[in-house]
Amino acid sequence: MNMLFSERFKSARILNGFSLQDLADALGNKISRQALHKYEKGEVIPDSEMISHLSKALHVQPDFFFRDTKVELGNLEFRKLTKLPVKEQNKIVEHTKDVLSRYLELEEILGIGTNFENPLKEFPVISSIEAIEAIEEAALQVRNSWNLGLDPIYNTIELLEDNHIKVVLVHSEDSFDGMQTWLNQTIPVIVINENKLKSADRIRFTVLHELGHLLLPLGELSDKMKEKYCNQFAAAMLIPKAAIQKELGIARKKLFIQELGELKKQYGISIQALMYRCKDLNIISETHLNQLVYIILHNDWKIIEPVQYTGLEESNRFTQLLFRALAEELISMNKAAVLNNQSLIDFHKQITTVQ
Repeated sequence: MNMLFSERFKSARILNGFSLQDLADALGNKISRQALHKYEKGEVIPDSEMISHLSKALHVQPDFFFRDTKVELGNLEFRKLTKLPVKEQNKIVEHTKDVLSRYLELEEILGIGTNFENPLKEFPVISSIEAIEAIEEAALQVRNSWNLGLDPIYNTIELLEDNHIKVVLVHSEDSFDGMQTWLNQTIPVIVINENKLKSADRIRFTVLHELGHLLLPLGELSDKMKEKYCNQFAAAMLIPKAAIQKELGIARKKLFIQELGELKKQYGISIQALMYRCKDLNIISETHLNQLVYIILHNDWKIIEPVQYTGLEESNRFTQLLFRALAEELISMNKAAVLNNQSLIDFHKQITTVQ
């Protein structure tokens, strides 16, 4: 019990970005840094009163310190890792572990298994030779496996959750886009930064880019090439080759930004991603791509494009499972609040507000 508490205590501290002294200060010096160090080493377990103080200072429920759901993350693949401080990386990791532990506990209560099937399990290793064709085939194989056909994807996060891929949203610095890893060696996990990815089309692209890192057999390619191929995979997932050729034709001398904007509204992929997709598929020449890039930069549309995608990007699966467990009386109201990382009062307010 001592070691379980000490591990959870350290996790909560890192989750908040606190040093032991920071935590002592946040507690109003009710306890010394040295005493907190003993908690973290598993030498002492605090009494219920101190656990209450720790919970408030660390913004977690008291049950957090004693949750023993197994959560082991594999190798972490951060995008733009070199620009992200180690302290911030640790916060992201601990937040991810907290969300996943509550998610797994809820699924266990409901008797729901996570049986992820990799649609690209037998796909050959992708090399730099004729990679674009391989990427197209890989995206099409995933789409067919998930019964998407050539239709636009309504909600990428919900799609991945429905196919047993956990998606965790975090709030972090702008130097972080997303990452991916494996939970307990069997469950794929994608983490994305809501603070930076403020538009739905950017969230969609990033989620599918990280999916590419998870699924594509990219072998010993350089990091730069892996990023390029995962971008191409994301674009191919959002608008398949046959779909974009149907919309724009096989070859064009010229495209209007407004034309690409209409496709953005339909398929949820940015105008700029569509431009590069057209070049990759030889629908337009590199010269015309450069002309379109100039128009984007000249009009200051690189961050905020002239046409917005208004679709939703979220998953309600955890919340739906939570209320299912509550309705079937598998958990109490208090347990539901704990799993939702809320106080009982706040959780009850949420329910009464909806009703």
